[in-house]
Amino acid sequence: MSQDTSGLAPSVILVGMGEIAQVLARGFLKTGHPVVPVTRRQSLSGVLAHVPDAMALVLAVGEKDLPDLLTQIPAPWHERLVLLQNELLPKDWQAAGIVNPTVISIWFEKKPGKLVKQLMPSPVWGSNAGLMAEALAAMGLNARIIDDLAAMQNELVIKNVYILTTNIAGLKVGGDVETLWRDHQSLARSVALEVIALQEKLVGQALTPEPLIEGMLAGFEGDPAHLCQGRTAAARLQRALKLAERFGLDLPVMKEIAAAHRAH
Repeated sequence: MSQDTSGLAPSVILVGMGEIAQVLARGFLKTGHPVVPVTRRQSLSGVLAHVPDAMALVLAVGEKDLPDLLTQIPAPWHERLVLLQNELLPKDWQAAGIVNPTVISIWFEKKPGKLVKQLMPSPVWGSNAGLMAEALAAMGLNARIIDDLAAMQNELVIKNVYILTTNIAGLKVGGDVETLWRDHQSLARSVALEVIALQEKLVGQALTPEPLIEGMLAGFEGDPAHLCQGRTAAARLQRALKLAERFGLDLPVMKEIAAAHRAH
């Protein structure tokens, strides 16, 4: 058998071309992996058929687009899959029959026209964890490789607590995370406890609040000037309330914030 002397590393298929995807694409290229982009106008199945030996299939789409996309992934690609969405939990990929994807909780931010900013190292679990860690390192970013799914689920819950608490509390008080915790800690803690109660229903097990709140605060310390109210904050709140209703879970603080937000 002839030896491949091209020096090329296996390619990576990247679905989505947003800011985070662009950071990852540069990281893959810097580590020698050709990147095959998939845009909304392209057929994913066609790309997968054209590049059958790709090392990874990275889904860098928004969380609202993920459920439908997961159902389109052929079984031979499941273990090469990389997921990175916010509000992600194991039930989301398991519902599509996917067992062992690679999952990374992104703790860096990239806004249009601005440099990438890391809040803290991004935890990553799965067979392509090394690939993701190397790509981030090439971009001056840090990753932490997680050994098992239970630990990764905990990391995902921490990120969910951070995202939902800051966004939902931000709808009421605005400002940045430092100000939120310094001047509105009671509100932030109340929202966080409701978020954790919802996460308990979603993961199907009891959760200890304080370590999760400490994880959220580590994110605050990583970027104290991070603004609370993102552009999808209102949608996140409505999604959380719909899930709570499905579980028969009462979230009075979130309901009050939603009512006040609608009144404006």
